[in-house]
Amino acid sequence: MRSTNQPLRRSIKSGGRWTAAAATVLVTVGAVLAVQFPAVAEGTATRGYGREDLRRDADAIRALGVTGVQARVTTGSGRDLVATSGVAEVGTDRPVPRDGYFRMASTGKTLVATVVLQLVDEGRLSLDDTVDRWLPGLVDGNGNDGSLITVRNLLQHTSGIHDDLPGFATPEEYYEHRYDTYTPEEIVARAMAHSPDFDPGEGWGYSNTGYVLLDLIIEEVTGRPWHREVADRVLEPSGMHHTYLPGDTATLRRPHAHSYEVFPSGERVDFTEVIVPDPGGYVSTTADVNRFLRALLGGDLLPPARLAEMRDTVPVGEEMETFWPDGRYGLGLVERPLTCGGTYWSHEGGESGYIGLNGVTADGGRAVTVSMSTALAGSADSMLRQEQAASDLVDHALCDTPGDDEAA
Repeated sequence: MRSTNQPLRRSIKSGGRWTAAAATVLVTVGAVLAVQFPAVAEGTATRGYGREDLRRDADAIRALGVTGVQARVTTGSGRDLVATSGVAEVGTDRPVPRDGYFRMASTGKTLVATVVLQLVDEGRLSLDDTVDRWLPGLVDGNGNDGSLITVRNLLQHTSGIHDDLPGFATPEEYYEHRYDTYTPEEIVARAMAHSPDFDPGEGWGYSNTGYVLLDLIIEEVTGRPWHREVADRVLEPSGMHHTYLPGDTATLRRPHAHSYEVFPSGERVDFTEVIVPDPGGYVSTTADVNRFLRALLGGDLLPPARLAEMRDTVPVGEEMETFWPDGRYGLGLVERPLTCGGTYWSHEGGESGYIGLNGVTADGGRAVTVSMSTALAGSADSMLRQEQAASDLVDHALCDTPGDDEAA
């Protein structure tokens, strides 16, 4: 997301730039869970995590100052468990749509990573290929060297490429620049104006620019627009019929909740209308994100060997540890621990006021996505509290942990 606080913004950039924004100050998701979870039909009383539990967790997020929340739990059978909280637009009593569109932001990185690993499996690309092998001379200057950075480095955020994604530090910047557009080459050029944060493979730092380079590599390998490869290889096979790239369209399809960002001054600004540069441009729904996560971890999109490579993780940077305690990053996937034991996989995203967290069990059997329509970017503390509340919802849903009133 385009965070209001420049130092914070450069930290996490979760999909857009929320997690990136939070990462500097103090970024998303993963792994193996060998527990069987019962299916939950909406409105059905169970001894596990039920509709009232989901609503309670959504209400806890809203209570922090988030305008609207929608959350969905999907299992292998039965209807989805869905809850909303808050309103779709400030100053109205319109409820948050249960199937509303939102900006997917950095969750889209997992779409890109899936395509890259499919190309690797087809023998058309190698994880050890350098950037210069496919994009000669593009990563150069100020100590940047594309001959030393591999595809694996880009996927895993171990390239060292400094991130300088355009953002909005003030409401005035948002109103002045929200319709600006950038080519991939312009995004890369912004990063090349900086020295690397570390030598390739010698550290971990979230880099949206790395995924812009992956988009360009996909195009060089296939001879087709990268987003067409994503559509044909991931969106269609997964049944993600409500996920799309708006391009230069600044609005979202209906229905959707308005999105807001709270600045350090306390001012809340409607961020709904904006043109988002790739790789954070996808718009989706909670149902589609759950479909994707279940298809990916269920083995429908990658063969076992490639999925294992995707889940081969390294520790996230120290700054991100505050937001993702014990988090580890694979190839476009984050591994995080569950309070009930084991871990789960995910990739959160934040863009122009929309913040989304998600998670899926290791076998793809149970997935949860929560979309929040306000970025509490006024301080590192407010961002952290929002992250923790949403992470709690994901943990409760995947652990199938009921609220206190149902625990007995």
